[in-house]
Amino acid sequence: MPQRPTSQPSGLVVASYGRHCLVETEDGRRLICHPRGKKSQAVVGDRVQWQPTGDEGTIEKVLERRNLLYRQDEIRTKSFAANLDQVLILIAAEPEFSASQLSRALIAAEAEHIPPLIALNKSDLVEPFERAWARLQPYRQMHYGVLPLSLRLSGEVDREHLLKHLRGKTTLVLGPSGSGKSTLINLLVPGATAETGEISQALNSGRHTTTSTTWYWVERPSGTALIDSPGFQEFGLHHIAPAQLVAYMPDLKPHVEHCRFYNCTHRHEPGCGVIAAVETEGQAGAPDTISAQRYKIYCDLYDELSQPRY
Repeated sequence: MPQRPTSQPSGLVVASYGRHCLVETEDGRRLICHPRGKKSQAVVGDRVQWQPTGDEGTIEKVLERRNLLYRQDEIRTKSFAANLDQVLILIAAEPEFSASQLSRALIAAEAEHIPPLIALNKSDLVEPFERAWARLQPYRQMHYGVLPLSLRLSGEVDREHLLKHLRGKTTLVLGPSGSGKSTLINLLVPGATAETGEISQALNSGRHTTTSTTWYWVERPSGTALIDSPGFQEFGLHHIAPAQLVAYMPDLKPHVEHCRFYNCTHRHEPGCGVIAAVETEGQAGAPDTISAQRYKIYCDLYDELSQPRY
């Protein structure tokens, strides 16, 4: 009787849709895999062990992750991708980006210790771009990288400029609809649109449904990869406790040590270092202040996360 192999082949999840995944094998082949149970636990970026079943495969085990970026609303959890080196948050000068949505994405990345990079698209729209760039001043003061882009006019110069920040890394591209994510992906990965169509067709048995998240090799030898995710309108953070929130906001965090009470919520307590930093905003020479908009985002999120869960 033949013995069962003691080790199973490993692979990389490069696309997902519903319960199906596309796994890239060690020799570069790609095949459809299904979870062993009813629910798929694998996400794009996962390393998995799989077992051949005819022309397809079965995922036997998801290997340990370095990180997992996800969002969670009151009802469900949506995982973006795993084992990331950084998150590129793409926003546009027009339509006007949401500072709340940007902050939520940054907080989710901070919670998983994934370095974020902000890119502001449509620098060719002079006045809208100037307004948007000014709104990003608090984020530059927090030492987040902020890149100006004009993807509509991009050429080889912009491509090389982007690659300097991406080379050798696995980068998840996040952004709302209209920010230019598809243009960015196609600039860096020629033929990405065709590749997406092929993946969708394979995973959906011919139905042209967009895959939820897709891995693209930009430069395979250097290990440079982009992960494209669908645009989002909401970004829930219900997996983060209200008391943890301030730790993931770099402009608020340093002021916590000046709070009178150890369990300060930074909402109304006397002697709060965070509130004091907001109150000094705009005063000449006042260092390390917190913008009123950022503080409002904190308060709104704190209230949202403090609501009872049913």
